Amino acid sequence: MKLAYLAPEIPALSATFVYNEILALSELGHEIIPFSVHKPIMPATDKHLDALRSKVNYLYATPKKHVFFSHLNLLSKKPIHYLKAFTECVGDMFKVNILSRDALGLFYRFFYAAKLAQQLKDNAIQHLHVHFAHVPTDIAMYASMMSGISFSVTAHANDIFERGLLLDKKVERSSFFATISDFNRQYIQQTYQVDPNKLEIIRCGVDSRVFTRKSSTTVSSPVRIGLVGRLVEKKGIDTLISALAILKSQYSDFIVEIAGSGPLQEELQQQVKRLELNDKVVFLGPLPHDQVVKFVRALDLFVLPCKRDKQGDMDGIPVVLMEAMMVGTAVISSRISGIPELVIDEKTGKLIEPGNSEQLAAAMLELIKGEALRGALISHAEKKVQQEFAQDINAKRLETLFAESIGNQ
Repeated sequence: MKLAYLAPEIPALSATFVYNEILALSELGHEIIPFSVHKPIMPATDKHLDALRSKVNYLYATPKKHVFFSHLNLLSKKPIHYLKAFTECVGDMFKVNILSRDALGLFYRFFYAAKLAQQLKDNAIQHLHVHFAHVPTDIAMYASMMSGISFSVTAHANDIFERGLLLDKKVERSSFFATISDFNRQYIQQTYQVDPNKLEIIRCGVDSRVFTRKSSTTVSSPVRIGLVGRLVEKKGIDTLISALAILKSQYSDFIVEIAGSGPLQEELQQQVKRLELNDKVVFLGPLPHDQVVKFVRALDLFVLPCKRDKQGDMDGIPVVLMEAMMVGTAVISSRISGIPELVIDEKTGKLIEPGNSEQLAAAMLELIKGEALRGALISHAEKKVQQEFAQDINAKRLETLFAESIGNQ
């Protein structure tokens, strides 16, 4: 198949699952043309991405006069398709309040959709797949109408819980609408009253050839605790730091490494200083994805105590949890969103209530001291990821859905 992929940023350090999915489908023999709304603010720099990076089309970097000519071209060659897209866009603008910023945003994205539609036609694309149900899906659904080429979506977290503009329409217009967890699927169905037959679950997968199991589960001295993630509220890193102060009073032989950057870095560093944990916590900054496997394999505990932020956003199922589980590092996370579908408490990891630092400290201590429990959790965790969250399994599921979408056009 000849497919196009669209995401907010390709290849981005914060969305490795997008380019890994593209690479997995390419390995299955399909040709993928990647489109990105923006140039990545924090690009993934792995050398094996050079070929992909050279093929990416950045929509918002296209000169506006070129986009305008795409509109003229589509209007002259596919007037019915073009006018349908324009009519739907105007209708959508009225639905969200024609005088609102949302309406203006929709029209702006309709403008760039013409460039995408033109590229889809010029490249003989059979189907367009989109990651994230907000801005890129706005562009994709209008480009699909203009070009007559089907599109589908994978929704994740923020794009559902906080930025679900016209989500019911997006489900209706797509050939299928996937999301990464059963939690998300139920939330979409109940909140937006959409056709459940349109909804699919496609996990963000992990490449088991890269994230291979380490040989030993014995803890280090000092015990190495860590995480990889953006330094934002929903990751719950403040909960971890508070838990470390409690843990230190009961067990002091540990070191914590936090890999990532973000707006809360200074605030979190101040929290570490205030709780007198400077000798225990190290902020490593952003970590290239090709170094993540080495980092998570070296840890004894991977701790990501996710929570809902003040805007209502929360993680879906963080891929880095799967990566840690795949290499044989014990994980602790929170009972929130789709995480319990991956981290099953007392079976594939430990779960705490979001924001509960006392529970987190107790869970860390239990896994540090409980060698038998830690070994059992690691073994079950690896099997869980291999069976349900492996990249090749989910790429083949997408392959089937894409073929059906193309056949139904």
